[in-house]
Amino acid sequence: MSHIPVNKGGPLTPHQDLHSEQGALRGEHPGRARNPVIKVADLAWLEFEKPDLDRAEVFARDFGFAIAARTQHELWLRGTFAGSPCMVIRRGSVSRFLGPAFRAAERADVDRLAAAVGHTVRDIDIPGGGRSVALFDPSGLPIQVVHCAEPLPALPEQPPLTLNTGTEPRRTNATQRPPHEPSRIQRLGHVVLETRTLARTLDWYLDTLGMIVSDFLFLDGQRQRGPTMAFIRCDQGSLAVDHHTLALHLGPGTGYVHSAYQVTDLDAIAVGGEYLAERGYKRSWGIGRHIQGSQLFDYWRDPDRFMLEHFADGDLFSCDLEPGWAPMSASGLAQWGPPVTHDFLGTNPSPAKLREVMKALRDDNELDPARLLGLMKAMSS
Repeated sequence: MSHIPVNKGGPLTPHQDLHSEQGALRGEHPGRARNPVIKVADLAWLEFEKPDLDRAEVFARDFGFAIAARTQHELWLRGTFAGSPCMVIRRGSVSRFLGPAFRAAERADVDRLAAAVGHTVRDIDIPGGGRSVALFDPSGLPIQVVHCAEPLPALPEQPPLTLNTGTEPRRTNATQRPPHEPSRIQRLGHVVLETRTLARTLDWYLDTLGMIVSDFLFLDGQRQRGPTMAFIRCDQGSLAVDHHTLALHLGPGTGYVHSAYQVTDLDAIAVGGEYLAERGYKRSWGIGRHIQGSQLFDYWRDPDRFMLEHFADGDLFSCDLEPGWAPMSASGLAQWGPPVTHDFLGTNPSPAKLREVMKALRDDNELDPARLLGLMKAMSS
């Protein structure tokens, strides 16, 4: 699978010189809805339950979060950018992902969405206050759409390093010494979710929340059956936004795969990774650079086995760019970096994974033996 644009005598297409090898074929998914209920502006925060908030706070500080608020039963985490918190962790009996909250562009969007789905708007107890409507996506995952009354103020940044390049020597008579400290999180970038009902779940996010697809991935030899992964961004018109705010992929599980948090640059990723490794945390995969989205990445496991990503230098797309289409493969996940790990792919065999697969194959969903075998082949290619 080549990722280098090839011009076979004709002009380069947007998919050859921008972000993907090819675009849609006739009749394939357009990647956006004609008349969505609302258009969310961004991902606001993610919600988790964990039994040990003290342990969660230690990891959060080591990973690079700042603490927005802490009570006996809740821990609110934030980045340096002004805006909403990145994450809330509530005390619970087990560790589990509760769901994402998306940010509405206007308070009226929360009211309009609530009216459209027949739900009520409620006040939410977050730093700064706000309003929320709660609903479920077709996978059964709880979703919130929120409007925050008072955004949190910005915090001091981890400044980017001044770099010398071959033609632009910008640093003279000065050494380069990145501080040995955690990567300072700037903001929440995206969340990746697994679903057994990719087509219905994808259409729900496009129709209900007004999101649009940046890239589709499909299984080799099964393109006619539709995509098995979609990288989805918010639609803010001519304003360029993250290549993906949400990614969905077909699989036997349902729910959280990983979440990603922006940091300043490659040095922040690398030094922050050394800081985490010294404290005994487990790297899942990295450091490298992705293809879809182009982000520099480094993936880690927290003490509760949730996967979190440091990223920098991601692609930004406006609403004008149409979806790209590419074959799904493990080798196609990165332009460079170490080989993708079984831990990252979730392909380590276990009794729980086997039970999950068997249940998915018995239930009424989009995962059948042909799709499952295709996914297994893709993750080993």
